[in-house]
Amino acid sequence: MQELRRGTLVLSVLSQVREERYGYSLIQTLEEKGVPVDPNTLYPLLRRLEKQGLLESCWETGGSRPRKYYRRTGYGDEVYARLREQWIELAGGMENLLKEDQA
Repeated sequence: MQELRRGTLVLSVLSQVREERYGYSLIQTLEEKGVPVDPNTLYPLLRRLEKQGLLESCWETGGSRPRKYYRRTGYGDEVYARLREQWIELAGGMENLLKEDQA
């Protein structure tokens, strides 16, 4: 179950950083959309995705406190598109399997 969740979190995060987003806003958005994530999981994931070249970041210091904003890179867009397509295919197959199981 842990591996499945890890993979869905990568796809979930990539889906939400087409535009610049900071960590706490991602946590809130993901939770609102039914994908709760712990900050101790999200922040290392953001750093890992940045290290892999899927995200880029910048610091905004103009507000009440500094915030690090993340967004997908061009490479991140490509990977997201492939992951999204694979997820849609897999979800359709799983739906068929689970419907069979109920019959």
